[in-house]
Amino acid sequence: MLLLALDTATPAVTVALHDGTAVIASSSQVDARRHGELLLPAVDRVLAEAGVGLDAVTGIVTGIGPGPYTGLRVGLMTADTFGLALGVPVHGLCTLDGLAYAADIEKGPFVVATDARRKEVYWAVYEDSRTRRTDPAVDRPADIAERIAGLPAVGAGALLYPDTFPVAHQPEHVSAAALASLAAEKLAAGEELPAPRPLYLRRPDAQVPKNYKVVTPK
Repeated sequence: MLLLALDTATPAVTVALHDGTAVIASSSQVDARRHGELLLPAVDRVLAEAGVGLDAVTGIVTGIGPGPYTGLRVGLMTADTFGLALGVPVHGLCTLDGLAYAADIEKGPFVVATDARRKEVYWAVYEDSRTRRTDPAVDRPADIAERIAGLPAVGAGALLYPDTFPVAHQPEHVSAAALASLAAEKLAAGEELPAPRPLYLRRPDAQVPKNYKVVTPK
């Protein structure tokens, strides 16, 4: 097994290689505006560090969000392209699950929250680092404060809104190393991973204007 994992659902552009036993190379850079520019060089860097070629990869793992439309699709399209070119399976994993897996919280329940912009967070509650209790959702922090009161939290969303998440833990952003490790663990146990399809949870910012008139020649 040689899994290539990547995620662009948060400001982190993150890539890792996992050989079925451990992570053998990884790279993470935080830049919310340069996902497309940074991802492929990160893949090259990780492959070079591991001393293997892309053709050695036996499977792709990609974070499926939730996340902003523009950044998220960079990782998903890259993963699909690699899968088609190499003829290997492409697996999806919820980005929040990767953060939960890497959380420095000994026991749950706890919350994972990432920045959804518009003064909102993507979030879910976890029973432990491997078990999600609720479906991913997007809300204003104040609107979920009562539901998650008293729970520790992980992620950039928690750090941004201390009134709602007073006990915030690292990591701030997801790492492909955590996604790869979680995927390898699940695959070894015979679990089926989600399809590599995006969890947007809301419509993209760019939309066709209302009352748009289509002009066609007579």
